[in-house]
Amino acid sequence: MDPQLLRSTFAIVERRADHAVTFFYSHLFWHNPGVRALFPADMAPQRDRLFAALTHVVTRLEDPGLADYLGQLGRDHRKFLASPALYAAVGQSLLAAFAHAAGAGWTAEAEKAWGEAYGHITDLMLAGASEAARAGEPSWWDADVVRHQKYGEDLAVLTLRPRQPLPFRAGQYVSVSSLRVPRVWRTYSLADAPRPDGTVELHVSRIAGGAMSTALVAQTDPGEVLRLSAPGGGLTARTAPGGLRTYVCGGTGWAPVRALLAEAAGTEPDLEGRLFMVARSKEYLYGRAEAELLKERLPGLSVTYITAAPNRRRDQATERLLQALRACVHWSAHDVYLAGPPAFVTEVAEVLEELGTDPARIHHDTLPSVGRFATRPSTAAERLLGPPVPVWHDPAARAPRER
Repeated sequence: MDPQLLRSTFAIVERRADHAVTFFYSHLFWHNPGVRALFPADMAPQRDRLFAALTHVVTRLEDPGLADYLGQLGRDHRKFLASPALYAAVGQSLLAAFAHAAGAGWTAEAEKAWGEAYGHITDLMLAGASEAARAGEPSWWDADVVRHQKYGEDLAVLTLRPRQPLPFRAGQYVSVSSLRVPRVWRTYSLADAPRPDGTVELHVSRIAGGAMSTALVAQTDPGEVLRLSAPGGGLTARTAPGGLRTYVCGGTGWAPVRALLAEAAGTEPDLEGRLFMVARSKEYLYGRAEAELLKERLPGLSVTYITAAPNRRRDQATERLLQALRACVHWSAHDVYLAGPPAFVTEVAEVLEELGTDPARIHHDTLPSVGRFATRPSTAAERLLGPPVPVWHDPAARAPRER
């Protein structure tokens, strides 16, 4: 591949990103009518995910971890029933969309470079999918809902029992699909370490306008069946025994942090660390009782609960958190595990670096966006697609994604 040529062409296309993605799907569905049935009725989130994935690949062409990323992406795409024929159709439509958007910038050299690049990307994704199939991994796991517990009107904890063993590590996430919202998948963290009975737990906060979160919080009952994708994510324990660590979670970011602490309680009860739980009000500290139980099992863990003051604006909780972090010391000696909505994670990570935390020791996941880009715009494409004002754990506002 020619990274410089690929990036220079993409720089032209991204200035018309919204137009290019719309053209791509129009071309794909026009020339392959049967493919439309594989996609959800609401295509807006899908359009944004496509360009986000392209941006991720183009900006990391020389990254040695790109092959693993694409292999995992191919493994994950098995849940969409993606076949080699579909990959070929997508490639034809992608090049057609790039040619249309780039105009005179689309040269024979650029077409050749992108054709070769897409072929290489496809090979890596299909290799990841084939490896998963050879290992006997299903395209998805059917899971029975065995418990549905609500906290207020906008948050629920679902306990599921996969019909086949679901191998995962504490801190990972899965994509979830429901027959109530056909062909839609949304990402949620698993909220515990692997359990002896094989059950898993999801924490779901309802998002205004979010079809999946609304279905899971307000409509799903015990006895229903959900589909779970292969687990993914890198927010897993990395600290050597005896090492210091800090956990910071906002809203339902408590789910993966709870999983990490539950794992530590079973393997490293003498852990020394600190936990900061943040919510916009006391009513949303739904995990406080569980945190207290974990603290009893981890006596070396200090726990701080932070909310906004009564009748104060919701983002005051984040301000209070940052003040509390600045009052702590020895950041250079700590691993930090950070979970919550993207804007929250970005802001906290920046402050942690200012306080002396090694960026390589700040661990968090970058989850797929739902709707418009959830993180701060870093390219012209993201700015063009218009990210919303980030608001975390606020059911009354349009949040950027479901976790």
